[in-house]
Parts: sequence; structure tokens; C-alpha cells
Amino acid sequence: MTDYPHLLAPLDLGFVTLKNRVLMGSMHTGLEETRDWNRVAEFYAERARGGVGLMVTGGIGPNLEGSVLPGASMMTSADDVKNHAVITDRVHRADGRIAMQILHAGRYAYGPKCVAPSPIKSPISPFAPAELDEDGIEKQIADIVNAAVLAQQAGYDGVEIMGSEGYFLNQFLVTHTNRRTDRWGGSYENRMRLPLEVVRRTRQAVGSDFIIIYRLSMIDLVPDGSTHDEVVQLAQAMEKAGATILNTGIGWHEARIPTIATSVPRAAFAWVTKKLMGKVGIPIITSNRINTPEVAEEVLATGCADMVSMARPMLADAHFVAKAAVGRGATIAPCIACNQACLDHTFSGKLTSCLVNPTACHETELVIGKAGRAKTVAIVGAGPAGLSTALTAAQRGHKVTLFDKADEIGGQLNMAKNVPGKEEFRGFVDWYATMLAEAGITVRLGTEAGADDLAGYDEIVIATGVLPRDPRIPGQDGPNVVNYIDVLRGRAAVGKRVAVIGAGGIGFDVSEFLVQEGVSPTLDLPEWMKEWGVTDPAEHRAGLAPDGPQPQAPARQVTLLQRKSEPLGKRLGKTTGWIHRAALRMKGVEFVGGVNYERIDETGLHISFGEARENPKLIEADTVVLCAGQVSERSLADALIARGIGCHVIGGADVAAELDAKRAIDQGTRLAAAM
Repeated sequence: MTDYPHLLAPLDLGFVTLKNRVLMGSMHTGLEETRDWNRVAEFYAERARGGVGLMVTGGIGPNLEGSVLPGASMMTSADDVKNHAVITDRVHRADGRIAMQILHAGRYAYGPKCVAPSPIKSPISPFAPAELDEDGIEKQIADIVNAAVLAQQAGYDGVEIMGSEGYFLNQFLVTHTNRRTDRWGGSYENRMRLPLEVVRRTRQAVGSDFIIIYRLSMIDLVPDGSTHDEVVQLAQAMEKAGATILNTGIGWHEARIPTIATSVPRAAFAWVTKKLMGKVGIPIITSNRINTPEVAEEVLATGCADMVSMARPMLADAHFVAKAAVGRGATIAPCIACNQACLDHTFSGKLTSCLVNPTACHETELVIGKAGRAKTVAIVGAGPAGLSTALTAAQRGHKVTLFDKADEIGGQLNMAKNVPGKEEFRGFVDWYATMLAEAGITVRLGTEAGADDLAGYDEIVIATGVLPRDPRIPGQDGPNVVNYIDVLRGRAAVGKRVAVIGAGGIGFDVSEFLVQEGVSPTLDLPEWMKEWGVTDPAEHRAGLAPDGPQPQAPARQVTLLQRKSEPLGKRLGKTTGWIHRAALRMKGVEFVGGVNYERIDETGLHISFGEARENPKLIEADTVVLCAGQVSERSLADALIARGIGCHVIGGADVAAELDAKRAIDQGTRLAAAM
């Protein structure tokens, strides 16, 4: 028996049977663009070895004008076939199956040659697209079909044709982007002609025994998007045109509603997919924020879909499915949906990885093997840097002792997990506890290790983190002033009017913590939908509530301030910063930048502006919270160095940069891998 009978059940597609109901969804990793095909192949092969039923590659362009970026990977030539055959051969030898995603970006293509149904510029691209004429449309269809044929020649088990998230085919479907009056625009029958022609001609070209997944936008979340009836009509037409499977797409990239960030409830859009169940006779895949086998099993058991798509969870743990299959679900490294090393990297032109698992997309470069000689390793600090070092060192065969003066592991992750919208960090800390026990690591909590305690170890790692920076504001020692640590750990009483000093990531976290009272919307799907203005697309076009976002009233009146004159939150995550800014604005938080902190007294915070310290102003506040940066806590490292004892200094103790778990975990993992 298994705990996940629906998740692990095979899926018979008629001409091929998938071994389980797990799809590794498409991700733009940047690997294909490295042109290191061995590296690309190993990334996918590792997921195949991990037991996933079917994988989909990152988006591959069918032509130059449709490519997401200049230099993006395409499938247009015999050389491309040869290169991709390296991937498919490796995957098949690992007993896996893989489909290639054909992605035509349309007006989302980041280049001057982009094309679209109408010359309407996207708000997320600086380039206005050229409107396609009849010949241009025929060329795009032919190029997409050609990419599918070449993918088949390269050994792929199928293709996924990208028709959602606001890309090219999706752009033809809705009047938001299609203003044409010819046979490719106007009525819905005309607007869906292009995606249907693509699938119909692709099926004719590849034959019957080849998987065609059509990625269908179930809920657009943009003005003038599709209605639910139109989605059903398209789905049924896609089945007749030859699609093997329908995969769920949620929201356009330009939508101002979060769809995959950590603050989105788990399986938040499975109900949208469920509305299509029974309307077609081919399997339907659901997606978005499904990150544990328990969530996936429930989604399938309650009839929301025939299969689940999990993309980022396969970055966090390539062996997700294999671990679930043998009852080791607690050891699955959790995707916390932070976007920091995956999507933020992608949209910054960097190679994708994973905050939780730095080996993701680095399988041939960051290899963790057994050490030539087992060493004794002392690690001081059980935050993310120390924990990642400990687990990797133990994996290599070293004998590890982990010290921390606190009575719990996790370090500053224990503050992050208390922030509304960051509840996933709770499971992350729990996973670390599970893995420490699995690895047999000696953990000494409540122990403030000194230099004498570390004598005799072969390797010493100092991961003691950071301390709050002293902003030296007159009056900061007053009874109405607290620091962010005491606030996020629930140790400080906070009044109804609050001034938050410092608008970095911590300042935003503290502000979100202070304006929310009661159950977090992340744990309450109806409340979250109300907060962001999401509704049933059967009732309102594209799933946009007519009254827009309706957030709960803020628990406190918060003013967020910073010294820099730049926009507040400018340096937050590239794909999540807008969410944090929007969430706080919806809660009435006032943003004030370019300030000087003159003094704090019983009335609140006194500020001025500019180098001349002009326009003095009082921010009336019952409580002032200090989030004015951090400094490295390296007193133990300095004491060791003074004694001539060598040590490695990592994480916040090395560089104080907000709560940078991504850098800390990567640094710790790489240190231990070379130890």
C-alpha cells in the first residue's frame, strides 16, 4: 500500500502509459542557452531517476521572432535535433519520459522583431510587436509544426504547445490583445482559429503515437480575458484537433495578481481546473503551488484533475516522487516558492538554481561525493548557512557537531516563518530537523560555543549570523522603540500607530506582520481570493472580481521609511517585489523615502528630508520599529583567528546582507562539498 494511491497510479494515454500522475512542469532554467548539452541532459536525467512520470523542458522557440530572448534556444535545424538527442537519450536511459515545450512568446518576446495579432505593446516589454499579416500567420504555424516534427526526430516523447500565460497563442484568443477584423479576429471562433490550426496541423505532422500537450489558460486574470464558457469551448475543440493532454495555465505574466509566489495558498487554482473535469475526454493537468505529495494526492483524490504539474518542487528535490513512493515524504526537500534562485534568476538573465537545493541546474558542476578522508567538523550556528554545511558535510561522510546558543534550529528562518505569506518556512525548518536526525549529526542546542569548545576539530565553520545594526538615532532607547527581532518573535508589544525604520526585506516583512491580524490569507483561500480580487471565471470574465481587491482592514496604521531616495522596495525580489509593495499599499501602509531620522520621542519619529535636512515632519507613532540593517556577528571567528586557529566564516557572519538565505545555503553547501 502507498500513502499516495492517486498520485502514484499509472496513466494510460492509449499508445503509452505514464508510470504516475506527476508532470514536471516547464521551467526556463537557462540551461539550454549554455549549449552544454551534457549539463542539460544531466539535469533532466536526474529528475527521471527521481521517478517523475513525464517532464517538460523549458520553452524552446520555433523561430527567431518567437524566441523569448535574443540567443534563446530554438528548434529549427538538424543541429538542434542532434543536440536535443543528447537530452532524450539520457532521460530514456534513466527510464524517464520527456516532452519539449514549444514556446512562441509573441509580444512577450524581448526583442525588436517580436510579432503579435495586433500591434499592442506589452506592459512588461519595451518592444512594440509588429502585427502579422496572413502570410506571417501562416509562417508562425508552419514554424511551430516544424519544431514539433524536429522534436520528434530528436527523440522526445511529445511536445507541449504553450497556449497560456499570455504568450503568442493566448494573445490571439482574447480581445485584450487581438483587435483584428479578419478571419483571425473578431468572433471567438475566429480568435481560437490559430491555436486550433497549430494543434491540428501538428497532429497531422507527428502522427497518432506522439504526446501533444496543449497548455490552456484556465483563468487569464487580465481585463478582456477569456470567459469560462470560452475556455470549455476551446478545450473541447482542442480534443477534436488532436491534443493528448490539456495542461493548466494560470494568469498572464502581466496580471497584477500573484499566482505562484509563496504567499499564494497551496493548490490555490485547482478549483479552476476542476471546473473543466468531465467536459473533455482527455486527461487534464492542474498546477500552481502544489508542493507536497499530500497536497498533490488530495488534489487528485478530490477530482480536481487527472494529473498534477509540479515544476519548482523538482528543483528543490529531484527525487520527490521516488521518496514519496517509499514512504519517505518527510525527507523531500520542500519548495518554499520563494522565487529567489529560480524565477528571479531567470528574469535577471542568470542560470536558474534553487534556494533550498543549490545543486539544481548545477548537477555536473556541484557534485557532492564521498570525501577521501572522514573529518571531524564543528559548525557554530544552526541557521541556514550552518544547517546546509552540516547536512552536506555529513553526506560526504564527515562526523559533524552543530552548536547553537538558541534552543531551536533555524536561526532567522524562525522569524521568516512568522510573517504572513511566508508560512512555507515552517516546513523548511521542520525538514532541516528531519534531515539532521537522518544524518546522525550531533546537535548541541542551548550551547554558546567558545574557542575552547572547538579545540581538536579538523574543520571549524563559523555561521553565527548577524546582529541588528545600530542606527544611532537620538531617543532610540525609549520605551516606545523595539527591534525587528522582538517584533517577529512576538516578544514586543506594538501599538496601533507604527513607524518602521528601514525598508529592506526585513522592513517589508515587519510591516506585513504588523498589518495582518488573525488567520493569514495564505492559509485561507476564499479570503486570499477576496484580497486580490479573484473570482469564478464562470461568473466574471477572466476571473477578475468586478469590485477589484477587497483586503481586510489593516490591524495597524504603519509608515515605512528609508534613508535612500529611491522607490521603496526597489531592491526586493524581481518577481515578488511587486507583490509585497502592492500588498502593503492595499493595507494603507504609507511609504516615505529620502528621510533623515532626527530623533524619537514619546510622540513618535521626527524626520527631515534631503542633505539640507529640510521640511521637518513628525510621524506620529505609538511604536517605532528598528529594521535599519545588520552587521556580521563574527566575535567567535575573530577570537579563533587571534589564537591562530583556522576557521571558515560563512553566511551572515561573512557578509551581512538582509536575511540572505539563498547565499548562505549556497555558500555552506559549496564549502562542505570541497571540505
